[in-house]
Amino acid sequence: TTAFNTVSLSLFLLQVGFFPSECVELINDKVPQSVTNSVPKPVSKKHGKLITFLRTFMKSRPTKQKLKQRGILKERVFGCDLGEHLLNSGHDVPQVLKSCTEFIEKHGIVDGIYRLSGIASNIQKLRHEFDSEQIPDLTKDIYIQDIHCVGSLCKLYFRELPNPLLTYQLYEKFSDAVSAATDEERLVKIHDVIQQLPPPHYR
Repeated sequence: TTAFNTVSLSLFLLQVGFFPSECVELINDKVPQSVTNSVPKPVSKKHGKLITFLRTFMKSRPTKQKLKQRGILKERVFGCDLGEHLLNSGHDVPQVLKSCTEFIEKHGIVDGIYRLSGIASNIQKLRHEFDSEQIPDLTKDIYIQDIHCVGSLCKLYFRELPNPLLTYQLYEKFSDAVSAATDEERLVKIHDVIQQLPPPHYR
């Protein structure tokens, strides 16, 4: 029965056009002949209650904005494309970076702020709060006593970007720029490549 239902549903969806046929692996060869012979013809596009139900269901889905307003859908912060995240949040720079850098400039001017790692549980707690669209209170004792967890969170954010801050597209140009013979030439070349970054990455 399961094999029969699977074949029926696959043929039906192919006929209706809910997904392209090239994306579907045909399984006729894997199903016994007795089952494939008993599969009814797919329902016509113009007829059938199931088609009407599916079309109504697809059209009545709530928009992304409505899901966000109801609190059902939350935008990712970590591991999300930088441009997409800024577009969805309406910010010029990610809130996580703004909050963390302001905190570090005020409390974290210590040796190794970006070199030493913070306590893993504090880093994950901060990450969860930012991913839940909250702005954590970084002045709590737990973070003041573990300033390095805030620096580690910044590094984690950059590390998880799908397209790095300096972008894959400009990797070779940055590589060539830092290989320049003199400091002055290196500075000019790096400045030139930075001007080519997409606006979200440049900011």
